[in-house]
Amino acid sequence: MIDQLVKEIKAKKAPIVVGLDPMLSYVPGQIQKKAFVEFGETLEGAAEAIWEFNKGIIDATYDLIPAVKPQIAMYEQFGVPGLAAYERTVSYCQSKGLVVVGDIKRGDIGSTSAAYAAGHMGRVKVGSREYTGFHEDFCTLNPYMGSDSINPFLKVCKEEKKGVFILVKTSNPSSGEFQDRLIDGRPLYEHVGEMVNEWGKDFVGECGYSYVGSVVGATYPEQGRILRAIMPKSFILVPGYGAQGGKGEDLVDFFDADGLGALVNSSRGIICAYQKEAYEKFGAENFGDASRQAVLDMLADINGALEKAK
Repeated sequence: MIDQLVKEIKAKKAPIVVGLDPMLSYVPGQIQKKAFVEFGETLEGAAEAIWEFNKGIIDATYDLIPAVKPQIAMYEQFGVPGLAAYERTVSYCQSKGLVVVGDIKRGDIGSTSAAYAAGHMGRVKVGSREYTGFHEDFCTLNPYMGSDSINPFLKVCKEEKKGVFILVKTSNPSSGEFQDRLIDGRPLYEHVGEMVNEWGKDFVGECGYSYVGSVVGATYPEQGRILRAIMPKSFILVPGYGAQGGKGEDLVDFFDADGLGALVNSSRGIICAYQKEAYEKFGAENFGDASRQAVLDMLADINGALEKAK
């Protein structure tokens, strides 16, 4: 799947991913109203509203972007109906030719990770039949419990030709409480980066990048430069652009000299664009058009910074 991701990035000249992280407060009133008329002010009504919101954004942007990243917590808060909306979103995005990164941040003991891996990217056997559960193309992982928590996912990746992005240096302000702690004179995130490089060495696609990617926040550009060198074959998923303060000029060192190697995420900056002053002219009725313009502006910023750095 890493080969497909790189192919789409090249074709669309778009090293970005749109985070589909819908809170109900992000959903325009007319969509909520329609869903509540049909399903009531229920979990089912909320799930229908976020699904319709997602669909509007996908329909407006899928031709510009290579990938989407739905954050499963935003769906889980609405219980079983929310998880159904999550799977529906994954399926719809894949039908539009988009690569789906399931932002699930799993990581547990071996048997539990094996179950997570089967449910999200592999297959589960029921009697004589096999089923795919959420069937994302990539997923995010937390490596805190070590190789036991990662290896079951790597096994599924090899079987299904899918991939993972492993947390290395995250974009949140308190990430340094653990990730910056010195071990043998070096910060923990460097040790994790070396493990990511090791885990991925036998999982390299035709594109030259590994199925085993990493997550490094846009809010830490200096660390991004260091980790780019530590993980030369790893595609870096870069959260923290836009709403968290990251800009195109901050991201140049996350990329390789050929302009590949990184996938920059924007969530609120895209899906909530219609609520922002810069895009208020579109209004809630045209929220999808606002998101499309925000994608175009993001592409101009990032591609412009990469071009300037050449």
